[in-house]
Amino acid sequence: MASSASGFAALALGVSAFLVGWMARLRAHERWTAVSLALIVGGAVGNLLDRVLYGWVVDFIHLWVRVGGRAWSWPDFNVADSAITVGS
Repeated sequence: MASSASGFAALALGVSAFLVGWMARLRAHERWTAVSLALIVGGAVGNLLDRVLYGWVVDFIHLWVRVGGRAWSWPDFNVADSAITVGS
């Protein structure tokens, strides 16, 4: 694993550990906060696994629409990216 990838892995693991610790201290009525944090942790771990296994994050969703003669495109993303975005 390259130096930048190992730095990313350390950061992802550190932030995930912090968020899991935060989730452990939540009260029962804070369900939506727990769901949000779980989505962020799940997305971070998913992207981390891609980096460890493949050396990069696998993006496989590409959205685009054609309006008139012009095509509009969004950046590629994956389910882990979506989980992080929704959780945020």
